[in-house]
Amino acid sequence: MLTDLLCSKSLSARLLLMNARVDHLLDEVLALTADERSAVAIALLDSLENANSDDVSEAWRAEVKRRREELRAGHVRGTPWAEVKQRFRPL
Repeated sequence: MLTDLLCSKSLSARLLLMNARVDHLLDEVLALTADERSAVAIALLDSLENANSDDVSEAWRAEVKRRREELRAGHVRGTPWAEVKQRFRPL
């Protein structure tokens, strides 16, 4: 089970696994029709609107701090904006 894998691996291994899972989900969602993608987007936005905004804000602060530390430590490499735009242009 994914939860067992996430709990048993190091932080960096869990992040790689989560990123791979998110990439896989994104690929699956992008293969849907426009109406289906719209329904997924609405469901995701609704799920965030129902979350406690203080919890979400704190989670984003922690995530930004973690990512900044990884960049500064050289553990990850940023992606140039031109590459990001090209990846999402088909959307």
